[in-house]
Amino acid sequence: MTETQHIEYKQSWRDEYLKWICGFANAQGGRIFIGINDEGEVIGVDDYRRLLEDIPNKTVNHLAFVVDVNHHIKEGKHYLEIVIPESNVPISYHGTYHYRSGATKQELKGVALQNWLLKKVGKHWEDLPVPSVTLADLDEPTIRRFLKMAVAHKRIPAEAADYSIHALLESLHLLTKEGHLTNAAVLLFGKDPTIASPTCSFKIGRFGKRDDDLQFQDVIECNLFSMPDEVLQRLSDRYLLRPIAYKGLQRLEQLEYPEPALREAILNAIAHKDHASTWIFLRVYDDRLELWNPGPLPEELSIEKLKGRHSSYPRNPHIAQVFFKAGYVEAWGRGTTNIIHECLASGLPEPSLEEDQGGLRVTFRKDIYTKAYLTGLGLNDRQVMAVQIAKENGHITTNQYQKEFNITDRTALRDLNELIEKEVLYTTGAKKNRRYHLKS
Repeated sequence: MTETQHIEYKQSWRDEYLKWICGFANAQGGRIFIGINDEGEVIGVDDYRRLLEDIPNKTVNHLAFVVDVNHHIKEGKHYLEIVIPESNVPISYHGTYHYRSGATKQELKGVALQNWLLKKVGKHWEDLPVPSVTLADLDEPTIRRFLKMAVAHKRIPAEAADYSIHALLESLHLLTKEGHLTNAAVLLFGKDPTIASPTCSFKIGRFGKRDDDLQFQDVIECNLFSMPDEVLQRLSDRYLLRPIAYKGLQRLEQLEYPEPALREAILNAIAHKDHASTWIFLRVYDDRLELWNPGPLPEELSIEKLKGRHSSYPRNPHIAQVFFKAGYVEAWGRGTTNIIHECLASGLPEPSLEEDQGGLRVTFRKDIYTKAYLTGLGLNDRQVMAVQIAKENGHITTNQYQKEFNITDRTALRDLNELIEKEVLYTTGAKKNRRYHLKS
C-alpha cells in the first residue's frame, strides 16, 4: 500500500509528526503508521511500548485532540497505527494550522487560512458582514434589473417585484441575522463594490508575441451583476475581431470565439472567484485568449471531472444563486462542458483547463492555420491547399494529394513530410492507408 491522502508512513516517531496529526485532523482524517518505510515495508520500531503512551498523551497536550494508537506485529516486527478522525473544529499546533492535501502536509496562511477557517465553521467569505454599508450604498437600478430578469425566467415569484429591497435581499440571503449587508450583497449590487473587496475589478490586456509585451489594457470596475455584460462588450469593442462570413445570402459577423462559450467562462470566473484574493485576468493574444481567476478547485472536483458530467460546487453559493435566478447560469455543473461544446461546434480546438498559481485558467485557441500563417512557414500553394482540405475533411491522403495537384508520388510525399516536420500535420494508419490530420 502506498502513501495517499489518508495514509502516511514513518520509520520512527519524532515529536514534529504532531504536525501531521494536526493536518489529518483538519482535513478528512487518516492514519499514520510508525515503523513502516516509504515503500510500505514493515521495518519495525523498538520503543513501541513507550510510544503507546507517549503519542496519545502528547497529542492531547499539544493539540487538545484525541487519537487512537494501535499496536501491530508482522513477521515479528512491531509497528504502530495512529488513527486520526476528522475534527469538527479547527486544530492548531502551537498556533499554526496544518492541512493534509494529497500526500503532503501544508501550513495554512493568509487568505487560504481565512477561507478554511470560515469553511470549517460552515461559513463563506461572501457571508461576512460589511457594517459600514447601508441600503443607500446599493445601486437600485441594478437590483430592479435583476428582479425583472429573475421574474422573466420564473426563478422567483412574480410578486417578488413588489418586495422592498430589504425583503428581497433577505430572501436572497444577502443580509446577516443582525441586518447587515454581506460581502456578497455589496459585490453584486453595490455602487462601490471595492468596499467589500479592493480586487473585485476585472482586468483585460492585449499582448503581443511575449508575455511582457502589453499593448493596451482595460479595467472593468462595476458590481458583479453588471460585470459579465461589461466585460463581453469591452472584448467585442476593443479586443476581438468579427470576421465576415456568409450563409447563403445572409451576412454573418460572429466573434473569433463563440460568444456563448466566452460568456460562460466569464460568468464562471466571476461566480467562482476567491473574492478575498487577487483580480481576474483576461489576456488576449493573436492566437489565443487566456482567462484566469483566483481560487483552487474544490476537493470534490478535478480537471478531468470538469470535462465530463459533474455536480456544481460553488465557492460563493449566494453569488452563484443570484446569477442562476437571473438566468445567467444553470445549477447543473454544465458550465465547462458547455464551453468545450461551443468551441468544438464552431470548429475551434477544445479549450484547455488547468490549475495554476492557486487558480483556474481557461485557454481558448483559434484556428491559426490561415493562409498568411501557412505562407509565413514557407509552405507552397499546394501545401496551403492541403491544410484546407485536411481541415474540411478531417484528413488528406497521399493519393488524394497526388491527384488533386497532378504531381508524382515522390513530390506528394516530400510535401506532406515537410508539413509533418513543421508540426502542421500528423499521420495515422499503415503506409498504404496513411492519413494526414491537422494538429490542433
